[in-house]
Amino acid sequence: MLSSFPKPVVVAGIDGSPAAVDAAIWAVDQAIDRDLPLRLVYVIDRDDHADIDAEAQARRIATAAVAMRHALRAVEATERPVEIEMEILQGRPVQTLLQAANSAAILCIGARGLKHSTSGRIGSTAAALTEAAHCPVAIVRTHRPHHCRDRAVVIEITDNAAGSVVLQRGLDEARRRRAPVWVLTPARTYPDVSAQWERRFAEWRVRYPEVDITAVGNNGDTLRYLAAHADSVQLVVAGRGRPGGLTELVGSPGNSALRDTDCSILVCEPQNAL
Repeated sequence: MLSSFPKPVVVAGIDGSPAAVDAAIWAVDQAIDRDLPLRLVYVIDRDDHADIDAEAQARRIATAAVAMRHALRAVEATERPVEIEMEILQGRPVQTLLQAANSAAILCIGARGLKHSTSGRIGSTAAALTEAAHCPVAIVRTHRPHHCRDRAVVIEITDNAAGSVVLQRGLDEARRRRAPVWVLTPARTYPDVSAQWERRFAEWRVRYPEVDITAVGNNGDTLRYLAAHADSVQLVVAGRGRPGGLTELVGSPGNSALRDTDCSILVCEPQNAL
């Protein structure tokens, strides 16, 4: 039973897939940086219209326990000083995971879970979670920290008010990773718009002097940019209200652009959740 006022945690969704284990490992640094526990959450899909079969339910619980132990061993193998919690819940996966992450600092999920690999619904769970979560959501690909040196954090921003939230999240991640930043800005068609962006970046460079910030005009085609530079990018940071919608980025088009890379995606929380 979930508490009405749960303490802040970093949540990693576990489903028995290798991608979920990568998400749990990726979440370790997030938990340590925030001095929060890492909670591994497995959701047993419950069909409210089906008869309850005790034997089948026992198998589901056993499967969940095995997946959780596997993820726990992987996290413990990092030998990082993180407090670990585990929770097995029952319900609709998206709704139950959203409830579990209701007061989370960040929710981390694998880019390709077991259901996605068998049913072809690539990105459906990720899209649903990123649309509705009250916290940032990380869609994690293969965790290879030794491959991330000198690779950039790409931040996609727009002209709306949420741009500062997205930019700050991205710069915080880049500072933690000691990575350069490429900021994808809207097309610059007027001199006064260009001057406005330059003033904003000058302010952020003062606030983050250790981060190398480069502005890149992408003409609104982020996926094409990512496809061309995916091997040089370790993380993409975007806002919930991005042009083209989140499904484009975290669903099949985004998976195609980032195919065969270990580039993860961080979708920022809505501005009213801060």
